[in-house]
Amino acid sequence: MTLSINAKTYTGNNFAANSVGYNGPTKTASSKDDAQLVQTAPKPTDSFSGLGRTRAKLTRTLTLTGAKTTTGDAIITIDVAVPVGYTGADVDTLLNDMGAFLASATFKTHVKTPQISF
Repeated sequence: MTLSINAKTYTGNNFAANSVGYNGPTKTASSKDDAQLVQTAPKPTDSFSGLGRTRAKLTRTLTLTGAKTTTGDAIITIDVAVPVGYTGADVDTLLNDMGAFLASATFKTHVKTPQISF
């Protein structure tokens, strides 16, 4: 089982009931290049059908300059919760909008400087 992320292939190596961990192409014994996908089933109530939840996580060891250590792990976690009964088109639009924001100069500035007012 493989997962493609930006032209890189990650190979499944840790399988559980509701999650899969993947090793990336630059993973070594001392350097992380890991991805993880997790799912949680909706928990309906008497008045609400529930939210389906998913999480994607990417962890990568980076080489550092001007820091007290030579390496450090960068971690990105994306949590998504969608109500039961959603349309595929609505989710596509939601993810496309967020994907565009994540790739934007504004979000890159936010991560690099931690700036929250634009």
